[in-house]
Amino acid sequence: MKNKVVIITGASSGIGKACAEVFAKRGSRLVIASRKEDQLLLLKRELEKYTEVISCVTDVSVENDCRKLIEAAVNKFGGIDVLINSAGISMRALFEKTDLNVIRKVMDTNFWGTVYCTHYALPYLLKNKGSVAGISSIAGKNGLPGRTGYAASKFATEGFLESLRIENLRKELHVLVACPGFTSSNIRKSSLAGDGNVQGESPRDESKMMKAEVVAEKIYEAIKNRKRDLILTSNGKLTVWLSRFFPGLMDRVVYNHLAKEPGSPF
Repeated sequence: MKNKVVIITGASSGIGKACAEVFAKRGSRLVIASRKEDQLLLLKRELEKYTEVISCVTDVSVENDCRKLIEAAVNKFGGIDVLINSAGISMRALFEKTDLNVIRKVMDTNFWGTVYCTHYALPYLLKNKGSVAGISSIAGKNGLPGRTGYAASKFATEGFLESLRIENLRKELHVLVACPGFTSSNIRKSSLAGDGNVQGESPRDESKMMKAEVVAEKIYEAIKNRKRDLILTSNGKLTVWLSRFFPGLMDRVVYNHLAKEPGSPF
């Protein structure tokens, strides 16, 4: 991946930031994007000791921001080899008590953000036979109670990416769908409640989760080796298998597991 041009959205924290660090240390040229300009500039200065980096303040839910991001990458580096769609937000509330604007906001970031960035990057990725990666979730394969909007956005994103892969089967576009499982990051702390306010505290024990840095290393290897799917945890793999063959049982297992979260809404 040395000298490859890599765009990473959601790069100011979590998996996106960890991916930026991993790719920078391997010599990839980076375009890092986030809404948080101060954190983005700090990361840029940190990574410049390894490689060439440009930063672009981007709200992926805004189509024009995504277009400008891609243009900035092409203007600086002349092309694009990898797009990692890592920007994302979550929500936690019963659907019946959720303002519909919360669902829209989650879909706009997680689904439409991936669609917008991929749309504008696609001509350059096809030219270089490059890679599109989507950071999905086990919630994109099995619905999660209390997270209807989040699960819907991940199901939609996976459907989009799988369709894109098949459309471009003969053009050698690589499409990776990465499902990290529960990862220690700030996505739960910034998760939206049913009224749209930020949740503030994670309901889960972050210390027992996979670290973002480990996830990023796995994503790097999967892109380098042009893997199709990446499911990182044994629980995630078991969930997918059980959902396929014992869906009723899996519904009860998921319900009972998430009902034990502190402050569970059900």
